[in-house]
Amino acid sequence: MIKLRNVEKFYRQGVQKTFVLRNINLDVAEGEFISVMGPSGAGKSTLLHIIGMYDQEWGGEYHLNGQPIHKLGAKHRAELRKKLVGFVFQSYHLLDDMTVYENLDLPLSYRDIPKSQRQGVVADALDRFQIVGKKDLYPSQLSGGQQQLVAVARAVIGKPLLILADEPTGNLHTSQGKEIMELFKRLNSEGTTIVQVTHNENWAAYGSRIIHLSDGWMV
Repeated sequence: MIKLRNVEKFYRQGVQKTFVLRNINLDVAEGEFISVMGPSGAGKSTLLHIIGMYDQEWGGEYHLNGQPIHKLGAKHRAELRKKLVGFVFQSYHLLDDMTVYENLDLPLSYRDIPKSQRQGVVADALDRFQIVGKKDLYPSQLSGGQQQLVAVARAVIGKPLLILADEPTGNLHTSQGKEIMELFKRLNSEGTTIVQVTHNENWAAYGSRIIHLSDGWMV
């Protein structure tokens, strides 16, 4: 499903290049659950943002579901992302001017699901994540843990083919973190491909394979 060949990312500082990722070659089969680990600054989040088509400035080749992402323009990449990818950001990225309900409804609207059907799907998600009482609140009215739960719910609500999760349990209690990981495990068993970044070895063990990054290199 994912094929990366010689993917690199760097920033220019005058004539110097500061590399964030170096010569990344990675294959992720459909239905795999991959955990990416490594110290801070290793390039983990950058790799996830490239796979999720949020980062446009990088070199190398990237195929997703047979599509040559490296040859596509920003608009085409954005359309693919909305249809195929659910992303859990480390900093939530909930829309501040939308309620919890509206944040969850948004990814469904991208998939051309009728409004009447979306209402039932959102209601199910609110119930599953035990946030029914928060549906009319805005992100600024939620705790960090509650925002994280909403962010995870938003990522999985449209049943994307690929879920990318950047420290998905970072602001959750251990019991909540385990619930999220069990949910990912269940979605994976149903065929969803998952790539997560984590520092937690227990959560990394939910993956079928662990990728280690160090100073931008796969080790």
